[in-house]
This record gives sequence, structure tokens and C-alpha cells, in this order.
Amino acid sequence: MTDTDSGPGRLTLSPRGYRWADRATKLAGVALIAVGLDVGGDTLAGVALAALGVALGLATVVLDIDNQ
Repeated sequence: MTDTDSGPGRLTLSPRGYRWADRATKLAGVALIAVGLDVGGDTLAGVALAALGVALGLATVVLDIDNQ
């Protein structure tokens, strides 16, 4: 990461912090998918919860790791 990459609106985490954030969002995402399936995978609420779970599980993709 260069200095031009960091700026307002960019969230950077240490490698350790990133690992914890990644684990937490993935576990919460899987939980939301499970709740969506429990509610009913063919209902609007079930599909919405599952989609939210997928989005949450992928949330750490947009985070930067501060390797300094």
C-alpha cells in the first residue's frame, strides 16, 4: 500500500486485526445464511437474510491491511 492509497474513507487494519475481523464477519455471515434457511429459503425474508449473510461474509474484501 502506498501513501496515495490511504486517505479519508479508507479503513486499514493490522494483519492481526484483519484476521479477527475476517473471522467475525464470516461467522456472522454463515449464521445469517442459516437463519435465512430456517426462516424459509423460498420466502422473501429468508432470501433477504441469506443475501445479507453473503454480503457480510464478503465485507472484509474491501479492507486494507496495514503491513507497516
